[in-house]
Amino acid sequence: MIPIATLRRAAREALAYVSAQPDVREAEAFAAGNGSLFARLSYTSHIPSNGVEEPKARESHGIGLRVAFRALGGVKLGFGAEPSDLSVAGVHRALEKARLAAVADPDFVSLPRPTGERRTMTRYHDPRLMRLKDADLAEAGWTLVDGALDAFASSEELLAQVRSPQEVPNLGLIVGGDVTVLQERVAVASSHLPRVETDESTIVMSFITAMVEARGSKGSGFWAGTNLADFTPEPAVQAARNAVLGMNGVRVRDGVYRVVFGRQAVMDILRGILLDSLRADTFYSGASTFQGKLTQRVGSELLSVYDDGARPGLAASKAITDEGLPTGRTELIQAGRLVGLLSDYYSTQQMLHDPRGREKLGVDPREHQGALVPRNGFRFSGGGRHFNKPPRIASTNIVVEGTEPQPSEELLRRVGDGLYIGRLWYTYPINGAAAGDFTGSVVADSFLIKNGRMEAPIRPNTIRLNENIHNVLEHVFAVGDQPRATLVWATDEILYTPEVAVANVHVKEIGEYMDTIYQA
Repeated sequence: MIPIATLRRAAREALAYVSAQPDVREAEAFAAGNGSLFARLSYTSHIPSNGVEEPKARESHGIGLRVAFRALGGVKLGFGAEPSDLSVAGVHRALEKARLAAVADPDFVSLPRPTGERRTMTRYHDPRLMRLKDADLAEAGWTLVDGALDAFASSEELLAQVRSPQEVPNLGLIVGGDVTVLQERVAVASSHLPRVETDESTIVMSFITAMVEARGSKGSGFWAGTNLADFTPEPAVQAARNAVLGMNGVRVRDGVYRVVFGRQAVMDILRGILLDSLRADTFYSGASTFQGKLTQRVGSELLSVYDDGARPGLAASKAITDEGLPTGRTELIQAGRLVGLLSDYYSTQQMLHDPRGREKLGVDPREHQGALVPRNGFRFSGGGRHFNKPPRIASTNIVVEGTEPQPSEELLRRVGDGLYIGRLWYTYPINGAAAGDFTGSVVADSFLIKNGRMEAPIRPNTIRLNENIHNVLEHVFAVGDQPRATLVWATDEILYTPEVAVANVHVKEIGEYMDTIYQA
C-alpha cells in the first residue's frame, strides 16, 4: 500500500497547485490508498467444494479534488479525481475534470472550516492487518469453516435426525460467507484547515450463513473488530447452531404479535429505514419521516441511538472524517427524543442558512447547532475510503442502548407468547420514505415464543413484516443489555445492536406458492 507520508505530501502539493490557479477560490485535496482482502467460504457436505476459496486482494490509490471556482455572479462547485497518479500531472488532470464538471451551487457556503472539536484518536489501527499475508487470510477462513463443522458434529439435535453419524453429510450441510479486511490510509488538505490531516484505519469482519438444506433451515452469525488478535470462530459456530435449531420449521399466520427482534433484525430496520431519516440532508430536502420533530419525542423513552466514530475498539472508528474534521459522538435519539442528526459540513451549512430551516427541523437551526455538528462526511464505497467521490453523510458506529437494559431471558419473559425475529432481508420503505412504512422478509434465526421460551423454529421465507417505523419505535417495551456488532452488506458502517422487544407488530404470512418459489 501507498505509505501515509506519500499521501500526506501528495495532498499538500495538490492543494498548493490547485490554489495557485487564478479561477480557484478554495479547494480540498483528498489522497487515499485502500486495500480490500477477501476470503470467500464455500463448504458443502454433499457436493465437492474448496471450503475456503482462493484469497483475493484489491488495492487502489489516487487523488480527489473538490474545487470552488470563481464565476460570474457566484461560485461553481466541481469535483474531479485521478486514479493511480499522485503527481502534479495527475492533479492537473483531476483539476480539469473538476473544472468541466463544475456547476453553479447557490447553497455552497464554503469548504470545511474547523468546528472547534479536537481529534481524540491516534495510532489506533492494527499494523498486522496492514501487512496481512494471503496465508493468514486463508487461515482465518479455515478457522470459521472448522468452527462451523465442529458445531455441526457436536450437535445432538442434528445427530437425532439420522440413523448414524455417517449420514449427517447427507442432510446437506452448507457454510458460506466471507472474511473481509479493509486497510485504509487517507490524507486531507483543505483551504481552511490549518494542516494536512492524515488517518490510518483497519477493519476485519466476518458474516457467515450456515444451512441444513434437507431440513429447510438457515442460521447466521457475524463479527467485526479492529485487531487480528481478536478474530474468533464464534460467528461460524453461532451460524451452525442456529441452522440446527431452525430445522423443521413451522408456519406462522397473519396477525399482530409481541416480538423480540434479534440483533441483525434491529440492524436491518435501522439501516434500511431509520438512519436515512436521521440525516441533515434528508431534512433539508423535506423527506425525513421526522420532519419538523427535532427535540421532540419520536419513540419509547426506553430507547437511545447514537453514532460514535471516535471510540477506541469499535470496528468502524476513524480519527477524522474524509473532510479532515474530527469524528466524535452524535446523540441521535436520546431516551426516545430526537436530539441530533448525522451531517457533513456541506449539509450543516445548508441547514444553518436555509430560510425554511425552522420549518424543516421544528426549531431554529442556529439555536441548535450542537445537533448539526459535521462528524459524518465520508467517501465510503462498499469497502474503503475512496478518492473518486466527494464526501457524503455516512454513519460510523451506530450504537443502540436501552435506558433500562434487560437480559435476553427477561425480554422473552415479557413477551410471553409471540415471535422471535432474528434475521430480516431486504427491508425497504414503501409509500415513500417520509411515510415511515416499510416491509421486510423473515429469512432465518426466528422462533415462536410460548410462555416466555422459544418453542419452535419459524420456517424461513414464510412471513414478512408490514410495518411503520413510528409504530415500532413507539411500542418498544424492553431493550437488551448486550449490543453487539452487526454488519451491513457492502457498506463500511457497523451497527452495535441489542435485542429489542416491541409490541403491536404486524406480520403477514407468505402464501404457500410463493414459499415454494423462495425455497427453490
